[in-house]
Amino acid sequence: MNYILSDGPQRTSLLPFTFTRPVAEIRIGILTIKEKWEKYLDTSVSYLTEKYLSEKYPMVDVEDNIIIIASFLPSQQLLKAIQDLKQGEAIFLEDKAVAYRTKNAKEEFDSSMYTVVNYTEDIFSVDFTWDIFSKNGEALQADFDLITKGRKSAPISDTNRLIAPENIFLEEGAKVEHSILNASKGPIYIGRNAEIWEGCLVRGALALCENAVVKMGAKMYGPTTIGPYGKVCGEVNNSVIFGYSSKGHDGYLGNAVLGEWCNIGADSNNSNLKNNYAKVRLWNYATEKFDHTGLQFCGLMMGDHSKTAINTMLNTGTVIGVNSNIYVPGFPRNFVPSFSWGGASGFTTYMPKKAFEAAEVMMARRGVAFDEKEARILEHVFELTKKWRNY
Repeated sequence: MNYILSDGPQRTSLLPFTFTRPVAEIRIGILTIKEKWEKYLDTSVSYLTEKYLSEKYPMVDVEDNIIIIASFLPSQQLLKAIQDLKQGEAIFLEDKAVAYRTKNAKEEFDSSMYTVVNYTEDIFSVDFTWDIFSKNGEALQADFDLITKGRKSAPISDTNRLIAPENIFLEEGAKVEHSILNASKGPIYIGRNAEIWEGCLVRGALALCENAVVKMGAKMYGPTTIGPYGKVCGEVNNSVIFGYSSKGHDGYLGNAVLGEWCNIGADSNNSNLKNNYAKVRLWNYATEKFDHTGLQFCGLMMGDHSKTAINTMLNTGTVIGVNSNIYVPGFPRNFVPSFSWGGASGFTTYMPKKAFEAAEVMMARRGVAFDEKEARILEHVFELTKKWRNY
């Protein structure tokens, strides 16, 4: 069977992260959504996404396809229901399509053309940006159980102080020295060739993915995910960093999500709690307004390639788009459009040519090329986001 993960209707509510990737490429827990489905299905899957993203994230279309809405995460019960689908059937959870079987994957989904199969079990879904950090603990535990089942952890150095070591798993090449790891409140997963430097305090749940680094003296408490090749230090709480991003110095990051190729300057901090303890509103691209999250703790959402300078202060519930650069003193507004340059005193447009020069240098440091395919995606995002840059 050919499986395809579709962005579905939740894509817009997951911006700015889905400006530069399909929904299936969102990381929550240890794995991306695509990686989770591939493990459950035991086969590769492809994407049904925006046209401008499809060059980098193509779709495999054959004569018989099962399309799964990517905002829904897999479980054994949902897997069985999907694999039991017959041609022309669609699984619905209340009024939401979850998956359908079709001969034409490119055809727009029309529920009236399908026989409805009602699904009544609980489904884990990622519907809004803030779900990525607020549901990260549940996703991390599920991924930990999936990845480590029947396997034995690599040895953990006896220089460390371990609490609940049965909930700690190191992949081959992982290194941890002279640190305290407390997995009594959630698992700690250290990926292949990842490293925790000396003097770190780690309280699970934590996922430190392949080749990621926690620098000396960091205070990490969960549930937190640091994606591949990420670098972190300072204090990090209940945050998800997709990969290749750096928060390499002191400062606080909490209840936050960072995309790829972001950099948080030294002593930068985000607030995650309002002074009056009120529930936080957050910018939602789908409604183009600040929506209720229902959360008392909600910090920073930062799209790919965005950066802060040293000593940057960010308000509770701040959303920063793609390729923005925050660098002047004071608190900038809590919605910063993509390709913005400035801060509390005002913004100008960060032109693509300059942004791409910085991206090329940053990516080269990690051995990744900034190619024409990447440039075309970001140029499209620049055009898409013009309407919000009304400085």
